[in-house]
Amino acid sequence: MTETFHPVFVDEIPEGLAPDTLYICIPYTTAMHLCACGCGNEVVTPLTPVDWRLSFNGLVSLSPSIGNWSFACRSHYWITDERVRWSTAWDDERIERNRECDRRAKDAFFAGSTRDVKQPPLTRRRWWSFRWKA
Repeated sequence: MTETFHPVFVDEIPEGLAPDTLYICIPYTTAMHLCACGCGNEVVTPLTPVDWRLSFNGLVSLSPSIGNWSFACRSHYWITDERVRWSTAWDDERIERNRECDRRAKDAFFAGSTRDVKQPPLTRRRWWSFRWKA
C-alpha cells in the first residue's frame, strides 16, 4: 500500500510504471500512477478543466479525489502534498450521482459554457514561467 508518491516529470508516460511514483506528463496534460491500494492497476488522471488539477507548491497534489470505481479494489483517496489520504468508500448510488455531475460539467464545458466547470489545471506556460525567490 502506497503512503507517499514521488513525482517524476516526463515527456511521455513509460511502458511500465514503478510503484510509489506519480508520472506527470505536461505535454500530454496527464498524470499516471499505480493504484495506491497496491492492486497494480494503472490510474490515469487527465489534467483538464473538467477532470483533475495538478498543483505544485514544492510538493505535488492532485484534486479532486481519485475514485477507482471501475477497479475491483474500488479505492478512494486524495494525493495531497505527495501523500495519500484515504477517503470514504462510496456506494453505487453516490458513484452514479458523481458521474452524472461530471458528465454535465463536461457537456457544459464543450458547449462553451463556463457554468459549473471546475477550475483549469496548471498549464504548461504557467508551470515553466514561475520564478524561484532567492
